[in-house]
Amino acid sequence: MTDTRVPPAYLGDELTMLNNWLEWHRATLAVKCAGLSDEQLRERSARPSDMSLLGLVRHMAHVERMWFRRVLDGEDIPKLWDKDRDNDNDFKEVDSASVREAFDTWRREIEHARRISAAKPLDAVGDRNGDDCSHRWILVHMIEEYARHNGHADLLRERIDGVTGE
Repeated sequence: MTDTRVPPAYLGDELTMLNNWLEWHRATLAVKCAGLSDEQLRERSARPSDMSLLGLVRHMAHVERMWFRRVLDGEDIPKLWDKDRDNDNDFKEVDSASVREAFDTWRREIEHARRISAAKPLDAVGDRNGDDCSHRWILVHMIEEYARHNGHADLLRERIDGVTGE
């Protein structure tokens, strides 16, 4: 597994720190998925869980889309992966899901998120189901969301081929 992540700097302003940590965690999920076959990416953790690396990529594409595009930028966009029908579809329907589409969608949503985030001050406020939600809160939430799921990804990867790492 090639690891090209750039560790977050120890010094910097708040926005730089938040963005660096978010980028670190985005790259960590990519590292955890690197070099695996489509079948390996679809492998579930353990019953009754539907969690897989592909499911995590699909889930994080949805999370990027919802928090940055819908909440922070106010875009009226649909959920991904038919999540209006079943909120867990990002995890459940990986057996027939296109790996390429999932990764392309994830990368595209990250690019949207970066552009939106770059154009907003930390105190910018979006609407989360009628509640005010700051850009700062969204960045912190995204870091913790990736960090939590990267822990899952670490265990999934170790189960698949024994590879471990930070």
